[in-house]
Amino acid sequence: MIAAGLSFYQYFYKVKSKSRVTLLLAFLRFFTVFGLLLLLINPIISRKTVEISKTPLPIIVDNSASIKDLKADKVALELFEKLKNNSALSDKFEVQSYQFDADFLPADTIDFKGKQTNIALVAKNLKNIYKNQHYPTVLITDGNQTSGEDYVYGFAAEQKVYPLVVGDTATYLDLRVTQLNVNKYAFHKNKYPVEVFLNYSGNKAVNATFKIVQGNSVLNEQTVAFSPTKKAVTLNVLLPADKVGLQLLKATISSKESEKNTYNNTKNFAVEVIDQKTEVALVSTIAHPDLGAIKRSIETNAQRKVTLLKPRDIKSLTDYNVLILYQPNGEFKSVFDQNEKAKVNSWIITGNDTDYGFLNQHQSSFTFKMSSQKEDYLASFESQFNLFALDNIGFEQYPPLENPFGAITASGNVNTLLSSTIHNIPTQQPLLSFVENQGRRSAYLFGENLWKWRAEQYLNKKSFVDFDVFLDKTIQYLASTNARKSLVVNHERFYNSGEGIAITAQFFNKNYELDERARLSIAVTNTKTKQVKNYDLLRTSNAFKVNLDGLVAGHYSFTVKESNSNSVYSNGFEVLDFDIEKQFVNPDWNTLNQLAIQTKGKAYLANEAEVLIKQLLADESYKAIQKTIVKKSPLIDWIWLLVVIATSLAAEWLVRKYHGLL
Repeated sequence: MIAAGLSFYQYFYKVKSKSRVTLLLAFLRFFTVFGLLLLLINPIISRKTVEISKTPLPIIVDNSASIKDLKADKVALELFEKLKNNSALSDKFEVQSYQFDADFLPADTIDFKGKQTNIALVAKNLKNIYKNQHYPTVLITDGNQTSGEDYVYGFAAEQKVYPLVVGDTATYLDLRVTQLNVNKYAFHKNKYPVEVFLNYSGNKAVNATFKIVQGNSVLNEQTVAFSPTKKAVTLNVLLPADKVGLQLLKATISSKESEKNTYNNTKNFAVEVIDQKTEVALVSTIAHPDLGAIKRSIETNAQRKVTLLKPRDIKSLTDYNVLILYQPNGEFKSVFDQNEKAKVNSWIITGNDTDYGFLNQHQSSFTFKMSSQKEDYLASFESQFNLFALDNIGFEQYPPLENPFGAITASGNVNTLLSSTIHNIPTQQPLLSFVENQGRRSAYLFGENLWKWRAEQYLNKKSFVDFDVFLDKTIQYLASTNARKSLVVNHERFYNSGEGIAITAQFFNKNYELDERARLSIAVTNTKTKQVKNYDLLRTSNAFKVNLDGLVAGHYSFTVKESNSNSVYSNGFEVLDFDIEKQFVNPDWNTLNQLAIQTKGKAYLANEAEVLIKQLLADESYKAIQKTIVKKSPLIDWIWLLVVIATSLAAEWLVRKYHGLL
């Protein structure tokens, strides 16, 4: 009314001549004033929208190579397309498709070429994707898992799982070398153990022959009896380590009966026989959990042997390659005096029971000014560390080490792997450092409770491997007396086909600093076919790395070259013939059925897809939820209203200008 009154007053009140132009101007003025007054009031506009939220239905297909080996790839793909494109299921559920092998991915390209099967990964990802939702899961798979944790208890018990089992479930006679356990290393003129697990599928008694051969030589042969009630046998064999170097061996089991799958009758393995063992003396005057953790961790490498000693027990240091001096005090004087002549590389670990005055007198790499107050020191990884290749295994997340508070000053050429922080504040002091002086190497760790690091590693990764590798590389550095090389390459002597083949390298300049501008390449040659493949090594945090995945079984020689300096490193490795996805002759119906029972679902065979669809459609516990969403927005947020007001003002001005009314 105000806008209309103002418009009438300005364009019609006491105006003698009225035209269509006047009417247009009055309307524009009315709309402008109306819009401005409306914005001043700024009412809140409410809008209601109704949304239908359907229950998610993840349909997950196994993309591993075992599906193809069981000749079930076409069936699996047909079932997947049938379920994904079913209109009735789409009406009731929000159908979402995924695939898995060693990874869990959207079902974009299904080619059944996955090298590993990890069904437990499916359970973990579904929990993350569908948090706090109630949904069923359709799992198209053969159930044969080759990596990861037990998947039966990985899925949430309240979320029904419907395995759709593909592959021939009929029982065929099959002998299989299921697993073979052997250490990577053995010592010359000793015997090394081999543990072999053999399995049998069949309905009659069978006598099989088990052999371990090397080339044309049979190292072990024995007869193994199986029956319908005895389907698994474990053998423990001792083999002689007569030759130094990489030894390639083959374990086989065979019988007179014909088998559908003979690939799983053989398992190749390798052992590197060495003629040198690292003797480590762990010297301490106190009892501490660190001692057991250090010993256990170092001895995971069969090349290492750790002996726990008190200082007075050491008669000669020539029996040891590395000394670990745990919290030295005055009783260590004889050890330090002997080592002045023996010059054995050492690792000094300090803590609350360390005599720092004694250390100041008997080593010159660090000067200590310590108080009686204890302090907790967290670790901070130094990415520029270049003595040996080591990735950050999560040192910053490890519990703090305990050491007296004070100043630790380096007085020589020190290379720090870990620096210390207090409450995330850098102290500018080392926590773990290495010193090399006139060919003699030393390491220093300033803090006790190293055992907590190893325990934390297991809690996070369910494995000690990363921590044990960290300690192993530390001991390897201390045990080596070789002069530092400009090009250092790390690799294994043998790999299983299908596994990751990673080779890392470091290149140092004349000051033994990691040269980030180095250009490293590798040429890999199959010694049998003479085929050569060339790769560039890519820069990582503290090394250069190349992945040679996809190499077929065989022996390979390789050469790593740095282009600017022409530095070269040559060696070789063996890729063993082993495809874990070819080990199966049947789908694992029993485990998948157990999974279905555990989650209150049901397992179905491939020809029962229609029954599964009816079951999902009939299940009343999965209903769509209707949501009413009310959105409130102030009128001033409507940008278009401001645009229209501005347009109205501009139009009124132009019309008045055109007709000479300004």
